[in-house]
Amino acid sequence: MQAYLIDFVNLLLRWLHVIAAIAWIGESIYFVMLDNSLRSPKAEEDREKGVFGEMWSVHGGGFYHNQKYATAPAKLPNDLHWSFWKAYTTWLSGFALFVILYMVNPGFYLVNPNSPWEWAANMTGWQANVLALAFLLGGWVVYNELCKRISPNMDRDGLLSIAVAVMMIVVAYLSTQMFTGRAAFLLTGAVMATAMSANVFFWIIPGQRRMVKAMKAGDAPNPLDGKRGKQRSVHNTYFTLPVVLLMVSNHYSFIYSHGLAWVVMVLFIFAGALIRQFFVLMHAGKTQPAYPAFGVGLILLAVWVAAPSSSSPSGNEGAQGPDQAQITGLIEQHCVQCHARNPEHAGFSAPPAGIAFDSWDEILGQKAQIQQVVASRYMPLGNMTNMSDDERDIIAAWEE
Repeated sequence: MQAYLIDFVNLLLRWLHVIAAIAWIGESIYFVMLDNSLRSPKAEEDREKGVFGEMWSVHGGGFYHNQKYATAPAKLPNDLHWSFWKAYTTWLSGFALFVILYMVNPGFYLVNPNSPWEWAANMTGWQANVLALAFLLGGWVVYNELCKRISPNMDRDGLLSIAVAVMMIVVAYLSTQMFTGRAAFLLTGAVMATAMSANVFFWIIPGQRRMVKAMKAGDAPNPLDGKRGKQRSVHNTYFTLPVVLLMVSNHYSFIYSHGLAWVVMVLFIFAGALIRQFFVLMHAGKTQPAYPAFGVGLILLAVWVAAPSSSSPSGNEGAQGPDQAQITGLIEQHCVQCHARNPEHAGFSAPPAGIAFDSWDEILGQKAQIQQVVASRYMPLGNMTNMSDDERDIIAAWEE
């Protein structure tokens, strides 16, 4: 019953997380589109009252006239729309999911026994939890310091973008060395997602509140508040597509279980940012197909890097592959504790990802997936069943 309730909470949190993320990202993309689609107002009276730009649009059978003020309007309404709860709800629900799915059983999901760093491979569960939290907090601190030190007045944002890109390469590499592949992809995405939410909480909303307060008092708002908010909003824009990809990557072990998983991750991050740049420029009336073309090129490169090796395991060239009995025996010994319709593992009320190995046909249907995760040492998770290298070679030589 406990495992069932945990699964149900997981389901509801995922639903909340997806709803909040769709609402936040959708609104964010809309405002980026709006900001880049503005044209100088045609009416003289609009220009006189401080309208910076306007956009006419049609949607749902109605016509809309959006206007943006460069300075404070003559009268600021009390029912001003704010955008922040969607961002906070997305992060809070995502963090709750991380706690339930990873931090409750860190030795299973966080500790990487195949880490090249001995201290990481031998971490205890609570140490892995502390490191994961420090990783998220440290990512925000480093990113925030880069913004404050490199471009505090928003006059060196190009250099800042390069620094943030380098930071994400480092984050991707470190995460894959310290944590399991699945957790590494999630944590790298969470570093960006944390920065996005923290940008809203610490910079964008406080700056907007100061601006509104100054306007209502009849004072001129500090232009740096608007510029800082814009800077952090731009960063959030380019984080969006990579974060979405990294959050759904846990369904695809061939990505996160590869020996060069951090390279694959970096390629996807940059591809997402380049594709997002195309849409940003398109809304500004500039069509630059080189951006998505380069992004697609990076994705194809990731496909090539992550492609499984077709070479035979050493020492098995020309040897007859294992038979059904050998494979079934290994599956029963190392896999069915979790991957069965009625799992023996206390943490599951149903087989993970719905994959069960109760029959030979079910095992055959997952042959490629089994060989991939076993060869990469991602499975068994944490090698808790002590699968040997010889046993992994047997799985690799399986041809039936």
